[in-house]
Amino acid sequence: MSTSTRALLALCLVAFATACAPRASEVAPEPVTTEPAPTGKYN
Repeated sequence: MSTSTRALLALCLVAFATACAPRASEVAPEPVTTEPAPTGKYN
């Protein structure tokens, strides 16, 4: 096999493995702190 054929085959194998890998959950994490309650000081 030529070098370019091997490189293309390796690239296809990596792309296939990446596409078949399980995805991490895309849920947003809970906020660490809560927002302070408005006091009306700057209304």
